[in-house]
Amino acid sequence: MYLDVADLRTFYDLPMGRLLRVLIGGRARALWPSLEGQSLLGIGYAGPFMRPYLGSAERCIAAMPAQQGAVGWPREADNAAALVEDNRLPFSDSYFDRAMVVHALDHAADPAAILREAWRVLAPGGRLIAIVPNRRGLWAQSELSPFGYARPYSRRQLRNLLRSCQFDVIAQEEALFLPPSRLRFILRSARTWEGLGRRLWPAFSGLLIMEAEKKVYRGLPVEGSRSALRVLKPVFIPESAPAGLKPIRLDQPRSDR
Repeated sequence: MYLDVADLRTFYDLPMGRLLRVLIGGRARALWPSLEGQSLLGIGYAGPFMRPYLGSAERCIAAMPAQQGAVGWPREADNAAALVEDNRLPFSDSYFDRAMVVHALDHAADPAAILREAWRVLAPGGRLIAIVPNRRGLWAQSELSPFGYARPYSRRQLRNLLRSCQFDVIAQEEALFLPPSRLRFILRSARTWEGLGRRLWPAFSGLLIMEAEKKVYRGLPVEGSRSALRVLKPVFIPESAPAGLKPIRLDQPRSDR
């Protein structure tokens, strides 16, 4: 069940929310340092973590599910937020280069439907970042943040969910090693907690952050077959390949051999 968008916006305006925005956003930017000239879609409530890309990305659109509600985003510029059905995005196929899914997979009744729609609107070779609470972490057990009201995942569960929706997991990060608390001395030492936790107890992070790439299949005729039967085989399509590029058959012999 989704949280109300007004409660999410209020949380990220509070001191703890601003701190989490920095800590989580820093790990996401470690995966995506720059999105110069690329298009970015946020699904759920991803606005706080999309903000660093506003000045460089070709376009940034925040798709907020109807069950959650929507608010204007970003505050300092023309609105780029849209109220959507999370399992039926109002965008054409292969429209975006990147997607960021936050406060969505852990709240939706059908998280696989969200990923299938994300797959559809991503271009071939497009990448996605999914951020969810860690089942082993303390933040999934605390009601101090929105992550304590959601469905937590283990690493295996999130990886299997992404793979079942035709995504290849290519990288993962962890965030929120500090204990969930409003005590000032803990919040002030947040970076120390993050550094120690990443080295000493990475399995117990508060959040899981996984980067995945859209996997593409195309129908290719089977060698030696006289029928018109076609089967799905994986083909290599370079990232950012122009439309209409002929796929490279991985098992095709080279002409110069």
